[in-house]
Parts: sequence; C-alpha cells; structure tokens
Amino acid sequence: MVLNNLFPVFAIILLGRILHTTGFIKQAFLTTADRLVYYIFFPCMLFYKIGGNQGAQSLDLALPLAGLCALFLVFILSTLYIIYGGTTDFEAGTFSQSCYRFNTYIGMAIVMTALGEEGIIRFGLLIGVIIPIINILSVSILIWFSGKEYTVIQRVGKLLKEAVSNPLILACFAGFLFSRLDSGFPVFIDNTLKLISTVTLPLALISIGSAFTLKKLKGYLKLSMISAAFKLILFPLSGVLFMTLFGVTGMEFKAGLIFFCLPTATSIYILSSQMNSDTDLAAASIVFSTMASFISLSVALSLI
Repeated sequence: MVLNNLFPVFAIILLGRILHTTGFIKQAFLTTADRLVYYIFFPCMLFYKIGGNQGAQSLDLALPLAGLCALFLVFILSTLYIIYGGTTDFEAGTFSQSCYRFNTYIGMAIVMTALGEEGIIRFGLLIGVIIPIINILSVSILIWFSGKEYTVIQRVGKLLKEAVSNPLILACFAGFLFSRLDSGFPVFIDNTLKLISTVTLPLALISIGSAFTLKKLKGYLKLSMISAAFKLILFPLSGVLFMTLFGVTGMEFKAGLIFFCLPTATSIYILSSQMNSDTDLAAASIVFSTMASFISLSVALSLI
C-alpha cells in the first residue's frame, strides 16, 4: 500500500529535479508551468472531480470541522513559539505558514492513487473549507510581524483578497454547486476536463522537484526541523484527535489522515516574498518538510 501509492509521487518529484539539473527543462518553462497549474489546470481538475460526482451532495462537515480545530491549535502553539522561542520578526511570517500550510498537489496525487474518486471528493471538501482560513491566518501573522504600519482597512483588504481570490477555493465551490444540478457534464466537456486532469498532477510534481535542493537548508536547518515538527507531528496528532472526537470514520477519516500528514506548501515562498518575510527560510522549510513527509505519509498510508 505504502510503496504503491507513495513511490509514484516522489518518483515524479525526483524526475523534476533530474530534468532541471541536467538542463532538459529551463526556468522559463517552469515559471509558465506553475502559473498554468495554479490558475487553470488544477482548478479545472478540482471542478471536474467534485462537480462530476453527485455524492458531493450528501457530505457532512465533521471532517472540515476537525481540520479547523487542528489548524487553530497548531496556529496558536506556533504563534506562542514565535513570541517566546526567539524567532525574529523577519522569520515569523514564514515560520508560521510552514507549520500548517499544506502541499495541495502532493495531497491530491496521493489521495487519487490511494483512495480514488471518493477520496478526492472528501479531500476537495476539506481543502475548500481550510484554504480560506489558512490564508487569513497566514496573512495576519505576516502583517503583524512585518514591521509596517497598516491601517485597519488595508489589513481587512489584504485578508479578504487572499480569502476570495484563491482559484482553488473558487474551483471547489463551483464544483459543489455544479454537483447539485444532478445533470453531469456533457460528453465533450467531460472528455476535455479529463484530458486536463491527466496532465495536471505530473506537471505540478515535476515543478516541485525542479526547485528541490539540499543547499537551501544551509543556515536554516533548526527552524526547518521545528516547523516540520509542528506540521508533520503535532498537526497529524491533533487531526487524529479531533477526527475521533467528531466521529469521523471511513473514507473521510482516510482522506483526513493523508491531509494532516502532507508537507508544507510551496506557496509559502511566494507569500513570504510578497509580504517581506524570509524567503530563504521558506525554501529550506519546503525542502525539509517534503523530505520528512515521506515518513509521515508512509505512516498514514500504512494505517489506511
């Protein structure tokens, strides 16, 4: 189970690193690919997988509620570490994100191989609820420790922009609305979205691998390890606790278990860059978290 579902994902990530190192693919291609995946391919895939499954109508909110509780717990504890653990203001926003943001692409790839279409529906509902809240929490910390004076209107504006402009959120919401029409996709639309879905995850994983290098850990190993402990140990344990308390079972529990064990998101680098936080720490945290997630995801898949 572990080898069959985890090896293909990390093999494609490794392929991305090899292709970039050998010069087979250039940075210009990767930049364009990232934009295509984030703004077009992945949202289309989420809309297709969720909107085409009428089972999305009968889902409950126990798993998203468990996810939110775990998220807030990790957010509070990681913020206390920022305040009392000696993290600088410049590092604070990046460190905070790396403790609870998750890599959606790796998550979707593993859920698809391990759990199939039903798992994708549950995973889609979960991330559709979690992502807006994570964006708000991330931007709040970045603003608070930025050293800049923002007006209340500017703060609210940044929070709302991050919450409502995310294409993944919009795709999940549109997919659930479409699933309620009980009509399904016309064949020609279904075939088009199916082709887009086929190329989405391999391209995303290659892009992740292309930026993967151990050199980025230099000088940031300690903080990367601490943030990974929050993300890959505390977050999964909290997730299992709250899933148990909320009575989450079956396919929802399996999708949730994979979700909680995912590495930190590559998007923390972009947001850190935009809001004056430590991009070198972001790069190091992404690399270490991705490597360490092989263990956390192996545990998750073995339990499944």
